Amino acid sequence: MPTTAPHCDAPLRSLALPLPLALPPACNSLPGQPSPPPLPMSRAEMEARGWDAVDVVLVTGDAYVDHPSFANGLIGRLLEAAGWRVAVLAQPDWNSCEPWREFGRPRLFFGISAGNMDSMINHYTANRKVRNDDAYSPDGRIGRRPDRATLAYCQRSREAFPGVPVVAGGVEASLRRLAHYDYWSDTVRRSILLDSKADLVVFGMGERTVLEVARRLGAGETVRDLRDLRGVAYRLGASEAPPSGADTLELPDFEALAGDPIAFCTMTRIAHLETNPHNARRLVQRYGRESIVVNPPALPLEQGEMDRVYGLPFTRLPHPSYGNARIPAFEVVQHSVQIMRGCFGGCTFCSITAHEGRIIQSRSQESVLSEIRLLATQPGFKGTVSDIGGPTANMYQMRCTRPEVEAKCRRLSCVHPTVCKLLGTDHGPLRSLMREARDVPGVKRVLVASGVRMDLARRDPAYLEELASHHVGGHLKVAPEHVNAEVLDLMKKPGADDFVKFDEAFREASRRVGKKQYTVPYFIASHPGSDIAEMIELAVFLKQNGYKPDQVQDFIPSPFDIAACMYHTGLDPMTGKPVKVAKGMRNRRTQRALLQFFKPENWFEVKQALEEAGRRDLIGSGCDCLIPASPPREALERRRRDANRAFEEQTSGDHIRGGPAAGKREQRSRGSVGYRPRRPGEHRPGSSGGKRRGDRPGPAPS
Repeated sequence: MPTTAPHCDAPLRSLALPLPLALPPACNSLPGQPSPPPLPMSRAEMEARGWDAVDVVLVTGDAYVDHPSFANGLIGRLLEAAGWRVAVLAQPDWNSCEPWREFGRPRLFFGISAGNMDSMINHYTANRKVRNDDAYSPDGRIGRRPDRATLAYCQRSREAFPGVPVVAGGVEASLRRLAHYDYWSDTVRRSILLDSKADLVVFGMGERTVLEVARRLGAGETVRDLRDLRGVAYRLGASEAPPSGADTLELPDFEALAGDPIAFCTMTRIAHLETNPHNARRLVQRYGRESIVVNPPALPLEQGEMDRVYGLPFTRLPHPSYGNARIPAFEVVQHSVQIMRGCFGGCTFCSITAHEGRIIQSRSQESVLSEIRLLATQPGFKGTVSDIGGPTANMYQMRCTRPEVEAKCRRLSCVHPTVCKLLGTDHGPLRSLMREARDVPGVKRVLVASGVRMDLARRDPAYLEELASHHVGGHLKVAPEHVNAEVLDLMKKPGADDFVKFDEAFREASRRVGKKQYTVPYFIASHPGSDIAEMIELAVFLKQNGYKPDQVQDFIPSPFDIAACMYHTGLDPMTGKPVKVAKGMRNRRTQRALLQFFKPENWFEVKQALEEAGRRDLIGSGCDCLIPASPPREALERRRRDANRAFEEQTSGDHIRGGPAAGKREQRSRGSVGYRPRRPGEHRPGSSGGKRRGDRPGPAPS
């Protein structure tokens, strides 16, 4: 019989608290045991299993990879282990609803995800150009998913089978559950619940919540009965009164946000202060006569639950239907092992903390070693575990040492402005795990490819030496991001001296073990607070210390992030203080050029920036000069190419007033034309661009 759920205005103490994950024991502890086949992607595969229907259809914008670093693989196996029949509809043609009818009417719900990334970040660079490739598609091909994929997928689900519950999740839906600034249209957009018409949004890492949704729908409850679940957001119609009370906070309504930066900052500040699942309150946001309700986040998984999730029987391979096609994101994580999730860094430009939470959730040592033993038996494994880490490599088993304080804390970062005295920062468990991993038969090397948190690593010289001795293949990724004190404070990152001291300590540890190894620092251009003067300061720092970053990031304001609020409003939402923002494309190009001042082709842009800033002292042959006095040959050749390209465009028919392409350009400038796969010229030269933290493949948010 269906159970009766509380009304939407029930106090938070009555919110559903699902029991520990009801799954079988971990399966990956038996190397050599054949894994069950991947979930069906076609009706023929479904019928080959003897099924006449499925319970859940997972619709995803990514290729289907049966690997725990891919959300569609992890959630699919999770539901399968709980006894449900699950099919995967990967990268369907959204131009009609016919692909949604492939498996017939699902008995429980459609599970919608744009993929491991927000579809707009997946499609466009920081300069709003179409990317040349898609790491989550076969052979890296673009055009396999639409702009704002969650909206299109939800619409087709309803069109294919009216009345079937539609449950959206993943990064795109999670970060857009409230009103948000959208960089690509340069507007404040409504909650994705209103535009997608989804019945529920499961936000964050959704294992507990998704299982409870399936269990209760399977028991006969309606999707409206599920509004008491943690980790969900839902829409209330005009006739439904929004909840109220001491355990509910009302955010500024949508109408106020569009033209009021203060209101947008207020919303952002409240939303981020209500992310601790142990003390978060319910949030309500009004849209005219409708409302959006966001329940507190789901509680983090305990160690045994993490072990059960990552112990599910994955094939760790793409679906066989892809044949020999390469899936670039899979190749990055194919031989990696995720040991934890979450991040207490709280960087304002990063979505990891917002999506995975700041409470670290770690697997047991035996669970990790079981996966490595399984990995060592797989065909194609050549002895190297490419990464043993997570969002950050060295936060394994680090938690607040006072659970009663953790339950009340609203601090957004455990390490900024200083490392909290209650934070457990012992690297001992991680060092033990690394040693045991190296001893697994068939394993020759275990590398750390995830970024290392420098302020934590410096506290443990033994960890640094272990890292330098065995786990670095010549280069170690770190993320200082900037050197200007004000910019770093806005990012919630440690000071520049922290990077310098860490770099010295790592090189010294490498020398002690007889190796010549280096750090690979990552920096961001055009982050709020950073203008030309701040980038010149960073360029001088790089020159003085001999760094030449090859991989740099152009800041992209991602929905929900604090830095996106700074970019949109010009204010720090946590303090209300004004923040400098680089919005013009010329300014953004110049900042990137300054970050790579050493590249000859950037000479003219760097020279102009230095002259306009009154820093001609940095032009010449002095030891601190950034560029020589005369342009190098590569700079002249680039200027000549750019001039020729501009001349060809001006003299082509496309630029005649009233010509067909002119109309398209005008539409693009208004932001009214989105991504159009298979259009002429979809592979546009020069469309590659910097990525931001959270864009890299794996470990995948669920």
